[in-house]
Amino acid sequence: MELQRCAWCDYDELYRYYHDYRWGKPLFDNHDLFRMLCLEGMQAGLSWYQILQREAAYAEAFEQWDIHKIAQYDERKRAQLLQNPGIIRNRLKINAIIENAKAYERMQAEGINFTDFLWAFVNHQPQINHFATLAEVPTQTVISQQMSKSLKQKGFRFVGPTICYAFMQATGMVCDHLTTCPQHPDNHPKSY
Repeated sequence: MELQRCAWCDYDELYRYYHDYRWGKPLFDNHDLFRMLCLEGMQAGLSWYQILQREAAYAEAFEQWDIHKIAQYDERKRAQLLQNPGIIRNRLKINAIIENAKAYERMQAEGINFTDFLWAFVNHQPQINHFATLAEVPTQTVISQQMSKSLKQKGFRFVGPTICYAFMQATGMVCDHLTTCPQHPDNHPKSY
């Protein structure tokens, strides 16, 4: 069998790099998980490629994803962000990042480790799927629905079940590389 990348990434070098080196690789860092959860939320109604192209601009706009600084943003800062051409200038989405930072801080104050909280939904182990076609890959699961509900209860925004599933895919909580892809763990065992 000839291995081929998952077809969704094949039209652009940036996308291919993301697919080969980042997507589906397990992330266990609080900061990185917060960043990816927020970026996945920014994707709502758009393509991930549009967000990926703006990733550096988001990092600059949100001070390298400094959660504690973001949680302190006032109306003046929100207004500045709405004028930033490098990011998606959507008031609800910008507000969501700020509210997510506040929710993160509340969890931290309660002694809840963000990484442990998120990875508990998959029993702290990447869930390796064995899909042969993109049509088999779900857009949400019972687990992503549970994660969404729990995050919303903690005060997070733009964390619906479909966003949560995309987040789980991106951060390696689930592996949805197709079985025909060189990045699938069965074909690339050192990646997990």
